[in-house]
Amino acid sequence: MLKKAVVFYSLAGLCSLLFLPGCKPATALVSFDVENPSDISREAALVVLKRAEIQRKSNRKVNGYFKVMLHQEPVICQFDDLDKDGQWDELAFLHDFRSGEKISVQLYEAGVPGNSEVKPRAHVRHKRKLEGAVFGPSLVKDSIDGSQQPTDFARQALPPFLTEGPAWENDQLGFRLYFDCRNGKDIWGKLTREMILDKVGTDTTQNYHKLAAWGMDLLKVGGSLGAGALALYMPELEGKDSLVRVGGSNIKQTSYEQIADGPVRAIFRMHYKNWNLHPSLLPLSVTEEIHIWGGQLFYESYISVTNMPDHAQFVTGIVNLHNADKHELYEGTAAAVYTHARQSENNDALGMAILLSKKDLAGFSVSKNDATDIRNTYLVKMNRYAGQQQCFRFYAAWEKSQPSLAKTTDFEHYLVNQLKQFQQPLIVR
Repeated sequence: MLKKAVVFYSLAGLCSLLFLPGCKPATALVSFDVENPSDISREAALVVLKRAEIQRKSNRKVNGYFKVMLHQEPVICQFDDLDKDGQWDELAFLHDFRSGEKISVQLYEAGVPGNSEVKPRAHVRHKRKLEGAVFGPSLVKDSIDGSQQPTDFARQALPPFLTEGPAWENDQLGFRLYFDCRNGKDIWGKLTREMILDKVGTDTTQNYHKLAAWGMDLLKVGGSLGAGALALYMPELEGKDSLVRVGGSNIKQTSYEQIADGPVRAIFRMHYKNWNLHPSLLPLSVTEEIHIWGGQLFYESYISVTNMPDHAQFVTGIVNLHNADKHELYEGTAAAVYTHARQSENNDALGMAILLSKKDLAGFSVSKNDATDIRNTYLVKMNRYAGQQQCFRFYAAWEKSQPSLAKTTDFEHYLVNQLKQFQQPLIVR
C-alpha cells in the first residue's frame, strides 16, 4: 500500500484565510491553555490535543480540520488518525516552552487543509526492493513470516527491504529495525537536519557504516538487544529462567503498519502475531507502537500484549560491546539507565539511555552471555499490568551531532532534566 498524504497547513494559507484585507478576523471555535509545570525549559515539546476533548470543550461535533494559532501566528501541526477509522483522533504540534510558561492556542475551523512547503521534522518509512537495484515507494503496511532470514551481503548487494527494514528519524537522529528473525534495533547518527533515510542504503557504492556528510550507522548490534529491542523474561520455563527475543521462527507473522508520517511526528506499529513461545502456552500477540517527534534525542515505545504468560515480563536493553560502565539514575517517580563511552562505530563518544516510570521498572541487570541468544546487553525488566501498555524511551547522543553532550557528566545532566520533565508532563486545559 502506498503512503498516504500527510495532513497539515501552509503558513501562507493560514495567514490569508484568517486575515484577509478588509475582512473581520474569524472567531476561534475553541481555545486551549497549555502549561509547562516544570522549572526547566522544554525545546520542541510535543503538544497533543485530542479530538474528543476538542468536541467536549466546544460542545459540538468536530467534522473537519482546524487552523491553529498562537500569538496570532499560525502553528505547524498535523492530524493523526490513530485507529484508522477515517477520522483524525489527535492534533499535534511542537512548541518551545520557557520554565513555567503557559500559552493559549486558538483553533479556527477549516475545510480541507492546504499543502505546505514546511520541511518535516520527523519521518518513518519502509520500502521493499523491486526488480533490479531499485526500491519501491514507502509502504503503509507490510508483513513477513518467521522464516525471513538476515540478508547475506556476500551473495546480494541489496537487502529485500531498504536498510533491512523500517527506519524512523527526526531532525536530530534516526533508528532502524531489522525486519527479519533478528528483530534488532540500530541507531543512525545524523549530521543534517534533513530527512535522509529515504536515500541512505539505495546506492551500493556508499557504505553507510562509514562516516559520510549526512552521518552514519552508529552501532554494531550483534547478539544484543541493540537500541531498545524487545525480549520476554520467562521464569521457570522448562525448569529454568529464560530470556527470549521477540522475533524469530516461532512468530507466525510480523507486520509493519505506518500510522503517521510528519511533519511534526511519526508513528508506526509492529505487530507480532501468533507467537508460539512454548507448547504449554497459548500463542501470544505483541504490538509495539513507536513515536518520534522533532527536536528530541529519543523515540518512545508503547508495548501491549494478549495472552501474556503468568509471571512473564517484558525486557528491553542497551547494547554493550565495549565494556562501557552502566549508570543508574533515579529522580522522583522516574528512572533511567545509561552508558556513555567511546562506543560508536566511528570510535567516538556515544551516549545511550533507557528512561521509564519507576512503577514500570522491575529492575536493571546484565545479560548472562551464555546459553542465550541475547548477549552483551544491559537489561531493563518491566513490571506487568493487566490490560495496560508499558512505555519506555530510548535515547542516543552522538558526539559529532551533539557536541554539548560529548562528556559523560553533560549527558547525565541532560538525562536528569529529562527525568524531571518526564514526570511533569504538559498540562492542557
